[in-house]
Amino acid sequence: MKIGFIGLGIMGSRMAANLAKANYRIFLYNQTEEKAKALLSDRVVFKPSPAAVASGSDVVITMLSTPEAVQEVAMGENGFLQSMEKGKIWMDCSTVNPSFSIQMAELCNSLGFNFLDSPVGGSLKPAETGDLVFMVGGKKGVVKYCEPLFDVMGRKTIHVGKNGMGSALKLVNNLVMGLSMYGFIEGLKLGESLGLNQDVIFDLFDGSPVAAQMVSMKRQKIQQKNYSPEFPLQWLHKDLQLAAQTAYEQGIPLPGANTVKEIFALAKQAGLGELDFTAIYQFLTKLKVNSDEI
Repeated sequence: MKIGFIGLGIMGSRMAANLAKANYRIFLYNQTEEKAKALLSDRVVFKPSPAAVASGSDVVITMLSTPEAVQEVAMGENGFLQSMEKGKIWMDCSTVNPSFSIQMAELCNSLGFNFLDSPVGGSLKPAETGDLVFMVGGKKGVVKYCEPLFDVMGRKTIHVGKNGMGSALKLVNNLVMGLSMYGFIEGLKLGESLGLNQDVIFDLFDGSPVAAQMVSMKRQKIQQKNYSPEFPLQWLHKDLQLAAQTAYEQGIPLPGANTVKEIFALAKQAGLGELDFTAIYQFLTKLKVNSDEI
């Protein structure tokens, strides 16, 4: 099986590296060629365009930041859809809105290609160790064909149903993640203002049913104020925006998600977008109000 891989950011570079370790023949493309150099070998080669990646590939994997970025490499100048052979597979691992995935699936179907929306749960470390969770929408037979790839890059594959359902589940996952982290950070800030030690608060929630496991996983980053990106704040903001957009399309209210989305937007505007999303702690710290001045 020959693999085309487009998008070598924090996640994509590590996913591609695991496929390379499994001895797949891989054609790479990234807007910045420099990011590909560490991966290159006699079986892993860089191609000059998305179209060149798709030529000869059995499966094209995209791992990009936004729906717009995905659409550009698929349908823009030198987009890969123009050179894919009929019957081949496009596996989009990007976090996008379900309606976009459905649109891409319909386009692929009309052109004779197969499409899987296959976003992943996990950040830098799981991508590195091959412990991602794939949430997949698409035809059962196509999912079955791609199982070896999922198994190399991840520890679990959830076939949710038809196209769009994988992206739907991923938006639910990231919405809950964003709200959970923000809720914990507000609690942490309140506790600190009352004189509670950070360790006491983290110890309380370690293994507690009140907080997500993510709180314990991110403890070191928050306490050491080490916001090197594992999942950049700007992309969590983007995912909350996609959730809000999807809720609008579905005609349902998401008042909590919309409020938290705008707080992350303010943090991004304050220059924290490229840091890990736990930098929302730093943002709230800077918002401290002196009650004597009110």
